[in-house]
Amino acid sequence: MSVNAHQLLESINQLVQSHEGEIKKIKILNVCGGHERSIAMAGLRKVLPVSIELIPGPGCPVCVCPEEDIYCAIQLALNEKVILLAFGDMLRVPVNVRKTEVRTLQQAKAHGADIRPVASPSDAVKVAADNPHKQVVFFAAGFETTMAPIAAMMLQGVPENLSLLLSGRLTWPAVSMLLQTGDASFDALIAPGHVSTIMGPEEWQFVVDEYQIATAVAGFTTESVLAAIYSTLRQIKERRFFLDNCYPELVMPGGNRTAQIQLSDVMQVYSANWRGIGQIADSGFKLNEQYADNDARNRFKNYTDDTRSRVGEMPAGCDCAQVVLGRIYPDQCRLYGSTCLPAHPIGPCMVSDEGACRIWWTSGITSGMNQSHVVVNSPQVINEKGMG
Repeated sequence: MSVNAHQLLESINQLVQSHEGEIKKIKILNVCGGHERSIAMAGLRKVLPVSIELIPGPGCPVCVCPEEDIYCAIQLALNEKVILLAFGDMLRVPVNVRKTEVRTLQQAKAHGADIRPVASPSDAVKVAADNPHKQVVFFAAGFETTMAPIAAMMLQGVPENLSLLLSGRLTWPAVSMLLQTGDASFDALIAPGHVSTIMGPEEWQFVVDEYQIATAVAGFTTESVLAAIYSTLRQIKERRFFLDNCYPELVMPGGNRTAQIQLSDVMQVYSANWRGIGQIADSGFKLNEQYADNDARNRFKNYTDDTRSRVGEMPAGCDCAQVVLGRIYPDQCRLYGSTCLPAHPIGPCMVSDEGACRIWWTSGITSGMNQSHVVVNSPQVINEKGMG
């Protein structure tokens, strides 16, 4: 018999209440925009015990897409007779130039560039096939779940006039970086369900083995997220840490082997830049050498400017990088709800539906509501007597 959300909430409350006085703040990090949206829309922060803090982390590929990649896409669209394709969220992410200059792909489109939003790689293939006499550039940013179908697209064959401006990232290296640098501010981890479906839950085993941090893979229903929260709390209580799978409907041991092979056949992993964060080892996808002719950076060399990364930080006053790393909550950003709003975003976290700032604002959290909750490196979450 399945357990519903009310039963899981009751179990969580009983677990916490049975050890009242022994539990300090328990900070649980999620690294998926879908999880953060489920948490916010269900109002879980309002109904969970006050000793539990749910921290949004690096779960938005739009938010960490390097500024220099977006700038390259804008310049390509403005200066070459190309059709530039991108996922819809990317069209509104601003780059760091003067306000009198074109700052987004959306503005470039208004200036006459042929820029079209697409929802899938198959859309990009269709546009290229329908326009054989024009160069088509697919600006593709995303995590593993986006890169896998792009790899499949390349293996199936694409029109000669289609090239990729790839900005793919892996999720686990960002968490690894936080843990390696001692900059982690969480006691438990909710691992991403869709990524684990592709890459396998085993990608997150290092969090348990190397750092003794309670970890559970979750899906996107309220029940699955609550099950993951309950699992991590019990792990902490029992001092028995393991990788739990609370999304068994889709996440299987080993993941999707076919998708993994396709990714390996088409792409290679390299140390990549994350906007506002910098280089993270083994965190990016780029095309393998046999697909060099399909790489827009090779096809249009004049628009790749390595020096651009020097100005590729977040906009002035924007704290999106701190939000992405789980160091502050969205409403602690200096611009949140004042100059940075969904209708006029300054930082990328307010643009995407997977960005924590956008999620918080659309779920009704306005400026100043969370100022008392500063995310800092967590103290020991259980006293010397333990919880058991």
